[in-house]
Amino acid sequence: MNRYLPRAVEPAALAALRDTDDAGRPCVPYAAPEGGEPLRCCLRAARAGESIALVSYAPLRRWAAAEGAAPGAYDEVGPVFVHARECGGPAAAGPGGGYPFERAGALRTVRRYSAEGRILGGRLVELPGLDEAFAEAFAEPDVALVHVRAVEYGCFHFEVRRP
Repeated sequence: MNRYLPRAVEPAALAALRDTDDAGRPCVPYAAPEGGEPLRCCLRAARAGESIALVSYAPLRRWAAAEGAAPGAYDEVGPVFVHARECGGPAAAGPGGGYPFERAGALRTVRRYSAEGRILGGRLVELPGLDEAFAEAFAEPDVALVHVRAVEYGCFHFEVRRP
């Protein structure tokens, strides 16, 4: 079982993104051609034929707005896949369920952020290994949350907040 809770994109943010994304573009749904796209709404891979969209998302901006923080230049916008319509969110992970989009040998960055929205560093992780990276991050008292991103494309995968 995961020691830390992976957080999908919040439902209110998803509702907004399904209209206009964080770069100001309209959402354009399409059928997943083969499946496998990492869906940030429910933290699973898309199935072939599902209605999905690729939207620009600013995870730190949205967190900072809710927390009253000011991330400044660390406010990044990047592409994420979501279901084109409400999907019910992530299913509960079973014992030993692993983290979303976890496949042995894949590389991820774990970026640390302060309560003010400033980056406090990061770590390159070869999967599996996220539990150790999260434990290391949250051992630092100034770390409020971490973002997990893919190395290949820099895409945001999910967020973990201080337990």
